[in-house]
Amino acid sequence: MTSVRKLSIWGFLALAAALLVFLALRPSSVQVDMAAVARGPLQVTIGEEGRTRVKEVYVVSAPITGRLLRIGLRAGDGVEANATVVARIQPADPAFLDVRTRAQAEATVRTAEAALALAEAERARVRAELDYAEGEAARVRPLAAKGTASQAQLDRAELALRSQRAALETAQANVRVKASELETARAHLLAPTEERGGDLLAGPDAATLPVIAPVAGKVLQVLQESETVVAAGTPLVEIGDPRNLEIVVDLLSSDAVRVREGATVLIDAWGGAQELRGRVRRVEPFGYTKVSALGIEEQRVNVIVDLTSPPAEWTELGHGFRIEARIVTWEEENVLQVPLSALFRTEGKWTVFRVQDGVARPAEVEIGAMNAQAAQIRSGLEEGETVVLYPSDKIGAGTRVRQRPS
Repeated sequence: MTSVRKLSIWGFLALAAALLVFLALRPSSVQVDMAAVARGPLQVTIGEEGRTRVKEVYVVSAPITGRLLRIGLRAGDGVEANATVVARIQPADPAFLDVRTRAQAEATVRTAEAALALAEAERARVRAELDYAEGEAARVRPLAAKGTASQAQLDRAELALRSQRAALETAQANVRVKASELETARAHLLAPTEERGGDLLAGPDAATLPVIAPVAGKVLQVLQESETVVAAGTPLVEIGDPRNLEIVVDLLSSDAVRVREGATVLIDAWGGAQELRGRVRRVEPFGYTKVSALGIEEQRVNVIVDLTSPPAEWTELGHGFRIEARIVTWEEENVLQVPLSALFRTEGKWTVFRVQDGVARPAEVEIGAMNAQAAQIRSGLEEGETVVLYPSDKIGAGTRVRQRPS
């Protein structure tokens, strides 16, 4: 019995030693994060910064060249269509004359004075001839009545009288023309703020042309605030309705081709607590070059978005505000999907580590749509299976794994 007992003890010790060796040599399991393959909604979006703008902005410009008086309106002030005066413009002051221009103007004045004197002399000559014609006609009329003078003599006297009267009217009109030319020539010599006939050519009391708001709304921007001389067509004020907003998102042209009119847009990072929603109204058909912050030239396309959220939710937004938009390009409600962190590439194919009985086994999968969080699984996995997240180089085919404690 004693030998049998000894054999049993030695056998137990050998079995324990073999078990210890087996446990020591067996690879230990690796702690990993895991997730289940599940079905749910999946949404693919294109994210980019954008800005708000009033749909219809009216730029009020100066209708004439003149002195713009200081504009009293400020951004945010309300205006009424065809009623509110947004600016007033005075006639521009005459320019100062240099030496050559003044000498030419003075010579023109002297020429006009001489022409006026010549016209007045001509008028005096014609008036003298008219006096002679009137006297001649007065002498011939009674002689013709007595038969002493012929009818032809009377007709010639009357014709001469009418001709001289017409000549006098012509001479008087010529005198008025030359007088106007002299006044015009003298006007070229007028200096700024020089008095003429008791009235200042410019100043606070000069006549002004009011510029009226064409539409109702609010002043978005005062483009020319201070008093200055402006040319016709100079922009003065921008007017629009801040309640009538749209959003402009500039996308890379390679992203813009994936956007369709009517697509849903999610708007966040605009300053409000809730996420806003919108809808793509237009993808503009032309692109433009924009240099990025890294100095890279990019082809960009503007996408125009209409806000569909109730206006009460975005009353704080105004013209030119920054937002972040996510344009939905694809979405489904019931999609088999895995977290994007479970995927990796093996020989150009998408692969995951499927967990079966605590062992990681690689599985090739075919994916469809994906976003920044998850990817659609078309084949290779079934709903409810478990996959390894963030697989490292410690994990290979047959590696034992266990859930990392949270």
